[in-house]
Parts: sequence; C-alpha cells; structure tokens
Amino acid sequence: MTETASRPTLEAVAARAGVSRATVSRVVNGGDGVREPLVERVRRAVEELGYVPNQAARSLVTKRHDAIAVVIAEPETRVFADPFFALQLRGISKELTAHDNQLVLLLTEGRDDHARVARYLAGGHVDGALVFSLHLDDPLPGLIQGAGVPTVFGGRPGWSDGTRDVVYVDSDNRGGAREAVRLLAGLGRTRIAHITGPLDQTSAADRLDGYREVMGVDDPRLVVESDFTPGGAERAMRELLDRCPDLDAVFAANDLAASGALRVLRERGRRVPEDVAVVGFDDLLPVAEQSDPPLTTVRQDIEEMGRIMARLLLRRLDRRVAEEATGGVVLPTTLVRRASA
Repeated sequence: MTETASRPTLEAVAARAGVSRATVSRVVNGGDGVREPLVERVRRAVEELGYVPNQAARSLVTKRHDAIAVVIAEPETRVFADPFFALQLRGISKELTAHDNQLVLLLTEGRDDHARVARYLAGGHVDGALVFSLHLDDPLPGLIQGAGVPTVFGGRPGWSDGTRDVVYVDSDNRGGAREAVRLLAGLGRTRIAHITGPLDQTSAADRLDGYREVMGVDDPRLVVESDFTPGGAERAMRELLDRCPDLDAVFAANDLAASGALRVLRERGRRVPEDVAVVGFDDLLPVAEQSDPPLTTVRQDIEEMGRIMARLLLRRLDRRVAEEATGGVVLPTTLVRRASA
C-alpha cells in the first residue's frame, strides 16, 4: 500500500466521529455552525486517526494559504550579520507558529529583486506580507500595493503620501535618542557627537532629530552619517576625532555602530567613559553586554515589534474580525545604564 493510500481520509474521520463529511470539512477548515459536542468528536477522531488536511484542498475552501511573506529590504550579508533582524524574525515566527502559519522569507539583494518579490506576492502564494528595513526611495511599497497583498510595515513609513492605508509598528526612536543625549549632557559632556544610521531610513532620521532636539545648536563637525554597521561606524569615529579631537561623548545610532566606535577610541588611546562616554541604541545583548566596557544603550523591544507586526496582519486577514483602523503602533524605549556612560 502506498503512503498516499494509507493516509486517513475525510470520509474516515467522518465515519469515526459519526458525522457527515461536510461537518468534518467545516470543523477542519475553521468554519462556523457546528455544535461544540460535534466539534469535539471530530477533533478526537482527527487525533486518533492522525488525519492531516490536504493544504491545496483546504485553500480552495478557506481562500487562505496559511503562509506569510516576510520581506526584508536588505542584502543577506546585512541581514545575517545584524542580530536586530534575528530578533525581529524570532518574534514574527513565534506569532505565526502560534496561529499555524508558515513564514516565507524574501530578501532583496538590489533593486532588480524588487520586481521579483512583487511578482511572487501577486502570484497568490501567501496571504499577506510583513515588510521592514525600507529606504525612503524604495519602490517596494508601491509594488506591494499593486500586488494587492495585505501588508504591515516595520518602521514608520516615511514614504507614505497619506493617500494609502498603512499599518506599521515602530519604536519611539526620537524619544529614545533624546533620552540618550540627555544622559550624556547630564554627565557634564558638552561636545557630544552622533554617528547616524543611513538617513534614507526613518529610524535613523528620527534618532538624528532626537539628538538635535537636545543639543539645540547644530554643529556639523559632530555629526557623521554611517550605515548601522561596525565598519561604517569605525570610519565615522575616525572622521569625528579628526574633526573634533576634544569630543567627550558619542551617541551611536545602534549598538553595532557603538561597538565600532569603541574599537576606534581604544586605538586612539581614549578611555571610555573617562575621556569619552558612549551610548548606543537597540540593547542587543550579545553586543551590549560583551562590549569593553559594557554598553549603555537605549533598549527597544525588537522581538515584541515582530510579534505585534504578525498579530496585526493576522487580525486583518481574519474575516471574523472587523477591519481595524489603519495607523501606527509605536512602542516605548528604555535607557539601560552600563559602564560606557
């Protein structure tokens, strides 16, 4: 007997439960209108027989694939080198798994990949998409809108023109940056530099705005744009020291950038925090706790951001839940004090 022939069928479940095939189909596919005692009988029969629904047939009934695309608008070298993405994916995966949905990961190596991603989404392979790490001139939002796929974005959508329904999840980047710089100013530091992230991303732009709100006077010598990577931050830190040798504090736009800044400060013989205090952003524990010295940083709950993104999308897809108002969910940040400041 072949493996396919030996699998229990819908009819076998119906016979075991003593109900009609249609009743089993409604229970298995999440339909309404079945009395609870019958639901329990069907579920017990499914478990006893080891019945596994045919996904293709189930999709015809439910119009759902139980699969969600996660689109990260970054090359794989960046995604797999930055713990931020692992945390966000973990949160998304936990939420999708809890609701028996599959995660389909799509990365973009360059602009040529955007059309490929849009074609995949438009092809009906997934029920919705979670999209993050977008850049301001990124064509992906427009392409995804054209694909007609329900979407939740990670990060404030700086590209939105106000005419499209947008749901997003973000952290209070501006407020977290203000808290970081206020800490440094409260320590008596007066020449506080900032290593930004890529300013075509709203998270980096918001953190720069928070820095400027506290600093008041905008000294261009004290701000260098970087790219959220340790190598980029090393170059930025060297430039800052060449421009302003007497700087006494650095606010880095993320923890990886802070780790790069710490390396250069050691190379230049600057003591942290005695000569230069350093604060990061993210609270990535493998980075922050193992830095030398351990890093003071602004904590954002990255895993929870991922869970909320997935939860919002699943709610939009659930026809039993009324369409929720569009808009943003902004999570608070917390300053975590360690030895670097």
